[in-house]
Amino acid sequence: MRKDKKQQKNRSGQQLEFFSPTGEPSKPITDRLRENSSTGEALFSRLERQRSLTENLLDKIVDYENLKRAFEQVRENDGSSGVDEMEVEELRQWLGNHLEELRDSLLTETYQVSSVRKVEIPKPTGGVRMLGIPTVKDRLVQQAIHQKLNLYHESYFSQHSYGFRPNRDAHQAVLQASQYIRGKEWVVDIDLEKFFDKINHDRLMQRLSKGIGDKRLLRLINAFLKAGMMEGGLIEQGIAGTPQGGPLSPLLSNIVLDELDKELEKRGHSFCRYADDCNIYVSSRKAGERVMESVVHFIEKKLKLKVNRSKSGVRHCSEVKFLGYTLMPEGGIRIADKSIDRFKDKVRTITQRNRGVQFKQVIRELNEAIVGWTNYFRLANKWLSTLRDLDGWIRRKLRCYKLKQCGRKYTIFKLLRHFGIAERTSWNVVMYSQGWWNMTTKVAVNHAMNVKWFAQQGLQSLALRISG
Repeated sequence: MRKDKKQQKNRSGQQLEFFSPTGEPSKPITDRLRENSSTGEALFSRLERQRSLTENLLDKIVDYENLKRAFEQVRENDGSSGVDEMEVEELRQWLGNHLEELRDSLLTETYQVSSVRKVEIPKPTGGVRMLGIPTVKDRLVQQAIHQKLNLYHESYFSQHSYGFRPNRDAHQAVLQASQYIRGKEWVVDIDLEKFFDKINHDRLMQRLSKGIGDKRLLRLINAFLKAGMMEGGLIEQGIAGTPQGGPLSPLLSNIVLDELDKELEKRGHSFCRYADDCNIYVSSRKAGERVMESVVHFIEKKLKLKVNRSKSGVRHCSEVKFLGYTLMPEGGIRIADKSIDRFKDKVRTITQRNRGVQFKQVIRELNEAIVGWTNYFRLANKWLSTLRDLDGWIRRKLRCYKLKQCGRKYTIFKLLRHFGIAERTSWNVVMYSQGWWNMTTKVAVNHAMNVKWFAQQGLQSLALRISG
């Protein structure tokens, strides 16, 4: 009895602290698989070995240390609640009381996967993007699966794939694409229609079963795929796709599209893929049309996915937007027109004259947008004069906001006098301007709120941040 109490106390302590390390070595598994692959063994043999290594993978997934890492990642990602309305900050307390129950339910296959909450967000190009937000408990489980499953796939993914992978990002994809452009200016631009919503469950599960030996894990992943989507209290059964919003979705999408990567590699193509955004680089339009026809056939017949014919096509590199950039002949990189248009829309929202917030707050919000935008588009090395024009447009929007805050003509007159503008000139600006926007074109207004003044207010410059 005393021994049982001691064991119970130890188990309870693990729940409250959440987790205890098991010391399970993950790196040697990946290294062994890579070494075996490098000897030239057939893919079938490798998958056979991988199946034997993953016969009890679910046990490693529910390991305390793995669950701890998963919890920390879910907490870092934050995000909104699922259908059970449990918030991320509530998950820690729930785990403190139910950790063993969670582990047991996963191992005994009694864990109940919840439906996902349907959320639609507008796309910049029109239409909506559908997200499926899992509960925080399901996100924890998915993250734990991702962490272990990724060990067996990451080292075999194509070097041409950059999306949702450790130590790889969009900037690397753009830089690699700019190298291809130097000899191959024509782009086969492939757009997969509602890719995350159209993934064929049967093909995906068949592919996973070739390399995963733990049938319990396969059934759990299938349950996540089949989880319904709730909207307005009604649940729509999931028959295809892996909705964006869960930690497992990016890995599963890469597993599906790895078949495309391997096919393009086998054909010797130069290409870059970031998630479902894939560009193939060829030397002529005619070559591109041949590649387009054969690749579309492979995607639709073999992968059972749908290509959006209206958005896909063979185009010159200067007409293609890839990850927000447009690549120029000889490898130059500029910011795509649509990316600039979207940024201007954001600036318009922040500087709406009827917002009724302090000028300093508008500057602060603009700076947040400018810093984030320039951090992403720092690779641009062409058409930088566009940024100087954009800086001038932002300052004009702010002048308009400041004048509107004054409201009455006499208040605007006093503002201009405060800036040192002559009395007669100040009255002329106030009395002979047609509206706020027109008033910002006056020399006196531009002289009063000039570049130096905006710098003193702390406003960041797009051109200076990107070109230095």
